[in-house]
Amino acid sequence: EISTGLDSSTTYSIVNSLRQSVQILKGTAVISLLQPAPETYNLFDDIILLSDGYIVYQGPRDDVLEFFESMGFKCPQRKGVADFLQEVTSKKDQQQYWSKRNERYRFITSKEFAEAYESFHVGRKLGDELATPFDKTKCHPAALTNDKYGIGKKELLKVCTERELLLMKRNSFVYMFKFSQLTIMALITMTLFFRTEMPRDTTDDGGIYAGALFFVVIMIMFNGMSELAMTIFKLPVFYKQRDLLFFPSWAYALPSWILKIPVTLVEVGLWVILTYYVIGFDPNISRFLKHFLLLIVVNQMASGLFRFIGAMGRTMGVASTFGSFALLLQFALGGFVLSRDDVKSWWIWGYWTSPMMYSVNSILVNEFDGKKWNHIVSGGNETLGTTVVKSRGFFPEAYWYWIGVGALVGFTIVFNFCYSLALAFLNPFDKPQAVLPEDGENAENVEVSSQITSTDGGDSITESQNNNKKGMVLPFEPHSITFDDVVYSVDMPQEMKEQGAGEDRLVLLKGVSGAFRPGVLTALMGVSGAGKTTLMDVLAGRKTGGYIDGDIKISGYPKKQETFARISGYCEQNDIHSPYVTVYESLVYSAWLRLPQNVDETTRKMFVDEVMELVELRPLRSALVGLPGVNGLSTEQRKRLTIAVELVANPSIIFMDEPTSGLDARAAAIVMRAVRNTVDTGRTVVCTIHQPSIDIFEAFDELFLMKRGGQEIYVGPLGRHSCHLIKYFESNPGVAKIKEGYNPATWMLEVTASAQEMMLGVDFTDVYKNSDLYRRNKALISELGVPRPGSKDLHFETQYSQSFWTQCMACLWKQHWSYWRNPAYTAVRFIFTTFIALIFGTMFWDLGTKVSKSQDLLNAMGSMYAAVLFLGVQNASSVQPVVAVERTVFYRERAAGMYSAIPYAFGQVSIEIPYIFVQSVFYGIIVYAMIGFEWDVGKFFWYLFIMFFTLLYFTFYGMMSVAVTPNQNVASIVAAFFYGVWNLFSGFIVPRPRMPVWWRWYYWANPVAWTLYGLVASQFGDIQTTLSDNETVEQFLRRYFGFKHDFLGVVAAVLTAYVFVFAFTFAFAIKAFNFQRR
Repeated sequence: EISTGLDSSTTYSIVNSLRQSVQILKGTAVISLLQPAPETYNLFDDIILLSDGYIVYQGPRDDVLEFFESMGFKCPQRKGVADFLQEVTSKKDQQQYWSKRNERYRFITSKEFAEAYESFHVGRKLGDELATPFDKTKCHPAALTNDKYGIGKKELLKVCTERELLLMKRNSFVYMFKFSQLTIMALITMTLFFRTEMPRDTTDDGGIYAGALFFVVIMIMFNGMSELAMTIFKLPVFYKQRDLLFFPSWAYALPSWILKIPVTLVEVGLWVILTYYVIGFDPNISRFLKHFLLLIVVNQMASGLFRFIGAMGRTMGVASTFGSFALLLQFALGGFVLSRDDVKSWWIWGYWTSPMMYSVNSILVNEFDGKKWNHIVSGGNETLGTTVVKSRGFFPEAYWYWIGVGALVGFTIVFNFCYSLALAFLNPFDKPQAVLPEDGENAENVEVSSQITSTDGGDSITESQNNNKKGMVLPFEPHSITFDDVVYSVDMPQEMKEQGAGEDRLVLLKGVSGAFRPGVLTALMGVSGAGKTTLMDVLAGRKTGGYIDGDIKISGYPKKQETFARISGYCEQNDIHSPYVTVYESLVYSAWLRLPQNVDETTRKMFVDEVMELVELRPLRSALVGLPGVNGLSTEQRKRLTIAVELVANPSIIFMDEPTSGLDARAAAIVMRAVRNTVDTGRTVVCTIHQPSIDIFEAFDELFLMKRGGQEIYVGPLGRHSCHLIKYFESNPGVAKIKEGYNPATWMLEVTASAQEMMLGVDFTDVYKNSDLYRRNKALISELGVPRPGSKDLHFETQYSQSFWTQCMACLWKQHWSYWRNPAYTAVRFIFTTFIALIFGTMFWDLGTKVSKSQDLLNAMGSMYAAVLFLGVQNASSVQPVVAVERTVFYRERAAGMYSAIPYAFGQVSIEIPYIFVQSVFYGIIVYAMIGFEWDVGKFFWYLFIMFFTLLYFTFYGMMSVAVTPNQNVASIVAAFFYGVWNLFSGFIVPRPRMPVWWRWYYWANPVAWTLYGLVASQFGDIQTTLSDNETVEQFLRRYFGFKHDFLGVVAAVLTAYVFVFAFTFAFAIKAFNFQRR
């Protein structure tokens, strides 16, 4: 399908070049095409025709019509052979080609064609060739290679290394962004743990240093997470090249690892230089270098792990889930969140296999074994450093540093080896193809009368008997659109200025003029880059930037975009729809929001049914729309849905951008039949079109032809068999006459190409401007540019068809179905939550009942801290792709004037609340019971309340991050930065009383800090049990963390406020920012 999106003349030149290459180099080429024009089709020597999994014909192109004539089917005179071949095996289209008038027609299946082909002389010849063994004497021994790869191992490694270097150089923005992010985090970290605020006198002081070192490990480890997305991004190209035996997986994997080591050196060096001495770690140079070495190995281990997870997961969704579980186990069993002494026997294996445990143990030993920590603690016989390390459950012996480094080097090698194995043996996930068969579901659609081509080769369009009814249940007022001397320009791109362009503006449309009328189907054509879509966007008011000059009128009155959006429809090329609603629901939703308020629900649904009949969507009424190319509707069915979604608004003027692009000939014919039916209701319809067949081209009434540079060269009627168009261009001296049976659309683009203009020494724009046709069009523009007597300018009482409340209800209704039918998001979230709850429950089993020493409280807080971060971040990350997909639909629907931004945001925000409530209850009940918190109604309520609002603000934060950024990738990067900051200031790594005064304000501005405050204070803040150091639990929490039980009311108010702040910011950003560039 190399021709999708190309005009027919470009497709012809590409296939012709391939043909010459094959003939000169004695090569073999097999090409699949969707809508080959006759002249392109004629370039091929052999044809393979596939239908329903059978090879219906394989052999010389010249014999294919003979085969089908022997079966009783004849290609009409003005029918492209390629189009005939695609339709003759179809149940809906076959009968019109039946040529044996003396025999009754019956449907011939693909299987019957295939069986008949075997007895046809071409099939017999092919069978004989296949039955005869190949004569090996005719083949040179060197013709077949004995080596798997084209070059040796050294060259393979060299080439892959050079390519990886090139990709890293061209992807330098990512690395610069990571450096910047790391620098900012380093500045925040070093000012939070500032050495003048960090004494070394007590075990509490040691705990702060331990928290700083733990955060350093987290930052360096999570800095490797970018490898996940970068690995997955490169996989499609890797799989293609691996399967074509470009290189083995090890030659690809090794440079991916080795070349990242210098990047790690720079990143870790930057971090260590900025933070080490400012925080006040041991000043001994050897400890500084050991600290540096350890963090290098940590980063390399993490990068290898994320590369391996990316290669295993193969898609962002699967890999992110894998990655979350891997990080969760590392994080929770790393020895800091839950000390070794408190790890349950059934999880101890996770402790010993956690790379984070070795990282944290090594970095603690390196610091606390230093001179500044070697004074003896009062009342004990161990140094302060040893006491601090032991209190956290780690091993204080100096040799544990090298054990940790060795283990991390081992993990690095294992992860990168597994990455190479995953690349070698795993294949990409099979993409399900969107196929929804309609044959046999709606018998009336099989009627010959509804076909786009008549049997006698006469008129290209025979009106459908079913749909030929101009009176529909809702009347509409026909409108014409005229435009005179329209100029569209944009600011000159910087690249063009650097190449010497002197102007400030680049003109894309140079004074185009024309008129589109009711009941007239107009084709807007031109070579790629002529400005077809640009003109359509300008007329439809869809341009988001640039400068528009000229006169555009609707039925004689100046065009106002607010009112024009209410009477016009725009069918975009990309077929953007919400994936989890049905075809019928999509149409009901569009009609609900776009038809006037005085249209009652019964009439509205009758009108929707009429439109479905008009565009032949009735058999697909209950089909889910799905994602393009993944599931749901096929491309052709989506095109018809796009048309129907605009038609149910009862518009007077409809613009369609390439409605047949990406379709095969038969699918394109079905779409054009729907378009023709639309025009026959008396509407004004304009279509841009790329490479139409003769049938499709001659289905149009008029042509608006443009050339590259944004100028029109023919605006007028086509005529029967395109006679007016052909006559106009053939009247120009030197223009080649059209050949018999040649496609007029292709001929027209060929004879008006820039090369032809230069060869003939003419400018077709000047020819047109000096023609009678141009003067007639100017007169028509003048005539239609004056309002009809008694007519009124378009005016509506309100900007939108429906009230604000109705818009809110409609948006919520659609979101309800979108979420209910999206188990990949909603159900997976519940499963993930339940799984996390069970993991935490078994890890921290019965921990809530143990409050005999301060470490027990730190363990309990650790469980809350880990759960909040992981569940919250997972919620925020998983909602981002959902919001990103819906936002593209929102841009289309808002441009169509369906609703304002606030109702859309209301629907998106409101639908999350019940799902998050269920998620919170799932998690809360499981974890609360398994950890063994006190079974008190008040405490249980506080736990559920805080978890609910925490998950809610994390989800709304994820939605907000999408709304304020141009795409999901940027949103995830921005969001990830704040997760790191929230983690640092949450109060677990460094308690609020130990934060420097200049950073304490951010503790109060951090939503995660309020969550941990609420969870810990609600469960332990009123307990009077005395701990091992003669402090009560309540006193310890007040002294060490600054938590007070009677502050819970304020905590509840602040958490609620965060939910509203993030939700309102999301709504404001959706309303204020438009990241579409047209």
